[in-house]
Amino acid sequence: MRRGIFIAGTDFGVGKTLIGCALAFAAHARGRRVGVMKPVATGCREVNGILECDDARGLAYAAASDVPLELMCPYRYASSDDLAATPPDLEEIADAYQRIAARTDFMIIEGYGAIASPIAWEPRVKDSTDLARMLNLDVVIVAANAAGCISAARLAVEHARNRGLDVAGIILNDVVPTAEDSNLDLMRKAIDVPALGRVRHKQPVPRSIIDPLLNRVE
Repeated sequence: MRRGIFIAGTDFGVGKTLIGCALAFAAHARGRRVGVMKPVATGCREVNGILECDDARGLAYAAASDVPLELMCPYRYASSDDLAATPPDLEEIADAYQRIAARTDFMIIEGYGAIASPIAWEPRVKDSTDLARMLNLDVVIVAANAAGCISAARLAVEHARNRGLDVAGIILNDVVPTAEDSNLDLMRKAIDVPALGRVRHKQPVPRSIIDPLLNRVE
């Protein structure tokens, strides 16, 4: 039985952190000790001499986690150029994961960017699927409810499966208020993994999305 979930996306800015925070808050409300990680982050800002990651802090707040930022988000970069120059060590991330998991009941990991966005290049290109496999976690894919979302979701599912991962489902997130109403039904017809539901623009994540993910690890 898996002890957590890996949240991947079809692109940057699709709402992975939103889903992660909602899942963390719900799990904590049910009395679970929740561990969270955003192992690799770009766009971090310097505060008092250290690089801060707002997404990681948000996850920690939702989970009521007191894990140090250095463990929860070990690789923080100001830009993607910095990531390319000094890529993360996946073994070090796996070690941080095990240290957090040892004191928690449920782990939520947010991947970097889109599911196939490179995070390392040698001896071959590695991305979030490599990290999810290393951590032995199933993947949930978040897609922006926008033009091209069905194609992007299909490609993300195919990529995850080609890397030997189980896909727990797809979540459609309205990143703009004018999102299409038909995309969720079309996605259910086009992709043979559960379409867990749709998050309306600036609305809470429905329990119909949260509950199936929490139930996977109960």
